Amino acid sequence: MLLNNREFEHYKKNMTIQDVIDIMNFTYPRLVVKVNGHLIQKNEYGQTQLNENDDVKIHHLLAGG
Repeated sequence: MLLNNREFEHYKKNMTIQDVIDIMNFTYPRLVVKVNGHLIQKNEYGQTQLNENDDVKIHHLLAGG
């Protein structure tokens, strides 16, 4: 599995997006998550299972003024 264009070495079968967030210690409250180009909503993180060949992007949402 790729996470932000790098091989994610902690991948396990039936892993969810929430598992990845926990393992990587992503604590920022506003994340943008895409799996294979599809936007995933926050309420879906715990139910969205990942596959070995998925391309996952998790980015902090930043805004300025």
